[in-house]
Amino acid sequence: MLDLPFEKWTLGDALSQRVLHSGDAPFIRMVGSEALGFRQFQDQVLGLAEALQREGVGPGERVVIMGGNCLATLRGWFALNLLGAIDVTINTAYRGRPLEHALNTSQARLMLIGTRHLGVLADSEGQLPLLARALHFDDAADAPVPTAASARFGRITLAPLPAPSQPSAGWKAPGARAQDLASIIFTSGTSGPAKGVMLPHAQTYLVSLESARQLQVREDDVYYIFHPLFHMSPRYVAIYAALIAGAQVCIDRAFDAAEWLQRLRACGATVSIGHGPMLEMIHATPERPDDADNPLRRLATSPFPRHIAADFERRFGIRGLEVWGMTEVNIPLWNSLDEPLRPGCGRLVSDEYEIALVDPDTDLPAPEGAAGEIVVRGRRPWTLMQGYFGMPEATLKAWRNLWFHTGDLAWKDADGYYHFVDRLGDRIRRRAENISSYEIEVAAMQHASVRECAAVGVPSEFASDDDVLLVVVPGADFDPRALLAHLARVLPHFMVPRYIDTLDELPRTPTNKVRKAALRQRGVQAATWDRKAEGVDLRVLARAGRTS
Repeated sequence: MLDLPFEKWTLGDALSQRVLHSGDAPFIRMVGSEALGFRQFQDQVLGLAEALQREGVGPGERVVIMGGNCLATLRGWFALNLLGAIDVTINTAYRGRPLEHALNTSQARLMLIGTRHLGVLADSEGQLPLLARALHFDDAADAPVPTAASARFGRITLAPLPAPSQPSAGWKAPGARAQDLASIIFTSGTSGPAKGVMLPHAQTYLVSLESARQLQVREDDVYYIFHPLFHMSPRYVAIYAALIAGAQVCIDRAFDAAEWLQRLRACGATVSIGHGPMLEMIHATPERPDDADNPLRRLATSPFPRHIAADFERRFGIRGLEVWGMTEVNIPLWNSLDEPLRPGCGRLVSDEYEIALVDPDTDLPAPEGAAGEIVVRGRRPWTLMQGYFGMPEATLKAWRNLWFHTGDLAWKDADGYYHFVDRLGDRIRRRAENISSYEIEVAAMQHASVRECAAVGVPSEFASDDDVLLVVVPGADFDPRALLAHLARVLPHFMVPRYIDTLDELPRTPTNKVRKAALRQRGVQAATWDRKAEGVDLRVLARAGRTS
């Protein structure tokens, strides 16, 4: 495993050192394709970097990448970083105002774009005064021919992204320093526009190194990833971590719960990454007797949903490793592969970070054992985000009193493990109690008739109090009374929802987070089930549950 000195914490240094160590050993491939070796991949990246330099890209230049899971997207990220430029990789679902916000906020003049996204770019051309040129590439097996979309552009010029090639003899990439910006990743805004997180090279190296260490990645390991490459987890917890460890990566174009097991078997995958809702979808597929007959052994996930965690490990024969982190502050909290499954999102495993729990109103330490907002800071410079690009007010709001404020509430047990409670903005206040929407949702998901759900606070008859609204994507035989009876048995009385509503699907951000602000704004509808209007007595329900 590479363990470079701090001044070498850059993607270019990591790639060159890995080529020196591993040469032509296999590194990266798409599902169903042959792998590129480390040296071959480096040659292709350098060839693209030289071509982009001819386009005028140099150190400090911001270049947007909007592409699906493919090697061209990956080469673009590496090539820009090797030039000392900054890749601004954006969500491929962006269109209209979100797309215009990301492009204009980044102030990029050049864009690398998959051909299937040219249409949405053309739709917004009139709102993009800074973008001057777009280099397009095929980012899907059924990528459209760009001719039709090309005719719709006026001011923005189009050209194909240069094909993979060797760099010219003697050409060298300018490179970067550990403190230079490597990437800007836009995080989804649940109550406002997306924010561009500025990540220095040292930060991206550190989160990748720690991921490789905690997942105990070795040179004979193979990652299987299906997350979009505009997220931090596939980039740093998988691809960059594999580069540091000398492991292989097998990239899927998209997530498919029904095909997940078959595809990781085809890749020979031994390690992977997940996300709570995706694991729930996988777990919901029909179980087969040979599900555990697969090479996968380690899976990092955030979260590892409580109601399926133990059974997921049993069924697929793996170790699930719940972690906690965010793009801004890396992944400071990890559970351990050397310990059995336990509740919680992990403990601090590295001396690179400091973590505290504070009262969100005062920033003073939260009482022992009580929930507080997670705040984080690094012990050395350039290892956490440097702010939100072009959004100084948001940066100042997050960085205050010498700490980065995550907006996540948690409590810490006697063994030093942290337990996630809720997003600060999603807290529900009732009867002088702070209610965790997460705890309500976990309890509701234990009921067979609930496919998905989200709990929010809605106004009650008292100005300082909330009522609880549970919005459910129902499964078969859904009955709000039966669900309420279950919740009354397993939750404190003040957490049991007053209202239960149903939707065909929950509103989500482009990065698949539930838009709870939209649910709060929607509020109680005429058809919403109301336990008070129905005359349901919680005390009777609770007593019935205790005696049944």
